[in-house]
Amino acid sequence: MLKHSTRRWLAGLGVAGALVAASASPAVAVEEAPIELGAYFNDTTLAAGSEGKIDSPLLFASEPVIVEGLTVTYDYRNLDGVVDIKPDTSTWGCESPEAGVLVCTDPFEIDLYEWAYGGLFNVVMTPTAKATDGDTGNLKVTVSAEGLAPASHTAKLRIGEGVDLAAPGEEHKVSAAPGGTFSAPLTLSNAGKTDAKGAVAIFDLNYAIRPDKQYSNCTYEEGWLRTCSFSEVTAAGEARSASLSYTLGKDTYAPGSEYGNYNWMTIAEFEDFNAYLQAGGYSVGQPGKGPVLSLPEVPSKVAARGFQADTDPMNNWSGMTVKVTGKNGADLVAVGDQVTGKAGDVVTATLGVRNDGPAALDFGRGGSPVTKIDIAVPAGTTAVKVPEVCAPLKGDQQDWENAGKPGAPLYRCYPDIFIGVGEEQTVDVGLRIDKVIANATGTVTINAKCECEGFTDDLNPANDVAKILVNATGGSGGGDGDGGSLPITGQSTGLIAGLGALLLAAGVGGYLVAKRRRTRFVA
Repeated sequence: MLKHSTRRWLAGLGVAGALVAASASPAVAVEEAPIELGAYFNDTTLAAGSEGKIDSPLLFASEPVIVEGLTVTYDYRNLDGVVDIKPDTSTWGCESPEAGVLVCTDPFEIDLYEWAYGGLFNVVMTPTAKATDGDTGNLKVTVSAEGLAPASHTAKLRIGEGVDLAAPGEEHKVSAAPGGTFSAPLTLSNAGKTDAKGAVAIFDLNYAIRPDKQYSNCTYEEGWLRTCSFSEVTAAGEARSASLSYTLGKDTYAPGSEYGNYNWMTIAEFEDFNAYLQAGGYSVGQPGKGPVLSLPEVPSKVAARGFQADTDPMNNWSGMTVKVTGKNGADLVAVGDQVTGKAGDVVTATLGVRNDGPAALDFGRGGSPVTKIDIAVPAGTTAVKVPEVCAPLKGDQQDWENAGKPGAPLYRCYPDIFIGVGEEQTVDVGLRIDKVIANATGTVTINAKCECEGFTDDLNPANDVAKILVNATGGSGGGDGDGGSLPITGQSTGLIAGLGALLLAAGVGGYLVAKRRRTRFVA
């Protein structure tokens, strides 16, 4: 069972992989349909003369399955002599049966899921001495396993000119109250020896941080800033900078801190990355309704680096910290329910949490849920249908090995990493009535004290407990459990705002310079 940070975002790569898997599955479920394997590999632009890039395929199946003999074949014969593809030091079991083909097999049992994950069969793609700017070709990646039909995906590989985009290393620090405005710089430096012909900034801004103005060369999703593209040529040693104006949402929690980052990509790398997003069903948004945002040159003295290509994303980042002043808290309310039935019936109780504001709660940076939802099953009933975001609870310990397992008297469930003002997040628990007991009572408790992360400064702790009433004899008693709920599995505004994390994590993930640290992306 994954720990609860499943919404900031299954380690970035996994989320888009999950949508790739979904799009590759049949539109209509067929009974006894065979399990289908799937793979995706990023389109990649390599810089001539560079040390290359490390990446791995995203692997998935149409349904959860344990496979043996998992094999990935890399076929790059039409690029033989232009690109070398070799296993990374973390990859074993590989051989090259012919020039331009690499076959890697894992001897152990491997779990595959509907959502995809990377990190298996990492390879290093390196341009040869013959590679020149403008060379293109295909990399066909095929996944197979014992007893299952193989599946393939073809990625585009390109050779380009090397540049080294960079951003200021230090964070910009400002302060503002909820509803207030502030500005922050967007700065691009060319730390290499080759002119950079355009660049794209990708933003990861907390839900609270909204653009104060839109630009036609930037993209927006539900009002949040996603990307800005620039055509200006940034000469070696040159820097360019613009000032962007932002507003803190009136529903921003205070006092506290909000964070934002941006990351630079070359035009070609962004094209590769955008293809990845589109395959996963994501969008960078729509162009803004406003003028063009320019990126003027500023006086700068940038020390040139030894790299010939912008293959190390670690110097492409910069960010800001917004100190939020004032007081603007949140009141989380436990949501109970009231159900009726006769002995043997299975009834559904909708249980969870609601945010009565006035502030939204965004725990996306840490990836932890906003609270805990502890459910005590009413006497005379048995929980027979339990979602996998709930695990049996013993003392303060959740048994995630048995997440979703029926029959426990106590469960701990986790809502989202974000909850907006007025939003309910609930789970449906199927209760079998074993014995009819008038006013059989269970409880829903939120903000339970534990040695874990979560919201602790609730404005009104008195409403942190709600009843689960079975066969009540009078009065509503069930509290806030009726209607209008947003299931935990649904999409919230915070999830939309959190797309920036995917843009950053996934976009950078496949572009580590060989010899740098290896990263295993597992959802």
